[in-house]
Amino acid sequence: MRVFRGFHHPGIAAACALTIGNFDGVHRGHQAMLALLRSEARHRGLPACVLSFEPHPRDYFAALAGKPELAPARIATLRDKLGELERCGVDQVVVARFDRAFAAQPPEAFIDDVLVRGLGARYVLVGDDFRFGAKRVGDYAMLDAAGVQRGFDVARMQSYEVHGLRVSSSAVRDALARGDMAAAATLLGRPYSISGHVVHGRKLGRDLGQSAPGRGDGFRTLNLRFHHPNPAALGIFAVQVHGLAEAALPGVASLGRRPTVDDSGRVLLEVHCLEWPATLGAEGAYGKIVRVELLHKLRDEARYDGLDALTAAIRQDVEDARAFLAAAQRRQTTRDRIQG
Repeated sequence: MRVFRGFHHPGIAAACALTIGNFDGVHRGHQAMLALLRSEARHRGLPACVLSFEPHPRDYFAALAGKPELAPARIATLRDKLGELERCGVDQVVVARFDRAFAAQPPEAFIDDVLVRGLGARYVLVGDDFRFGAKRVGDYAMLDAAGVQRGFDVARMQSYEVHGLRVSSSAVRDALARGDMAAAATLLGRPYSISGHVVHGRKLGRDLGQSAPGRGDGFRTLNLRFHHPNPAALGIFAVQVHGLAEAALPGVASLGRRPTVDDSGRVLLEVHCLEWPATLGAEGAYGKIVRVELLHKLRDEARYDGLDALTAAIRQDVEDARAFLAAAQRRQTTRDRIQG
């Protein structure tokens, strides 16, 4: 999959089958749309292309109004969104910067400058609530009429439902905000996960809990940055970590702003693996790309009166995570026996 920032690059396909959207989370509704796009692209002999935006248009308008609370919580990092789009068979992604100039485009200019000249769209697939152009005055009827005049086909896909529930990024955000990871996984078609490079942190976890039996390394953590100030999920989770060993590693993770030890407001995913591969050594994870599946929310993030209280809470989180993961393994073993 090829990824471009903006439209003015010589490597962009001269013509494409296109869909447009933010694709935050790449949920099952998005996946159904992308499957249809791929089918239409193959039928026409065109690459399947996604036009997405960064920042999210609602982020831009919330900042413009001076009301950041109106911006939607972010489900996925750009890395994870691009990874899921590639997994869905997309050939090309164009990430457009949504700024003042882009927001001010009349719908006719969006069609001519972006869709026709910028991307060479021959087929355009949109959702049932698609709007475009300044003040969102452009709609499906306008796009369809323009396609007849300018030589591209236009199609619209209706909403996608699972168990009678409309699948949307808003529904995924709501599930994550409630800590209902099972509901989020149903909407996404996979466990909710965050991936990224393991980066150096303050190494505070190594000192926490060292006095506990068998805890010579304290609560060593893998640190992943979440590059958005408002993640859709926050709290302490039982997790599985992929990318450090052949099999997934069980763990407990904190996703949030670490109010007890950090007042910067930066969002960090800190993961303590319950089993550490001896082959990695103490420093072997740094720089690796790992994927962390957040399987079950244990509790909300909290502020503690000192490191002793924080250490006690982490010990309890570790035990709760072990209990959940052991029960989940027993359930999976039972299902495997029944199916076998």
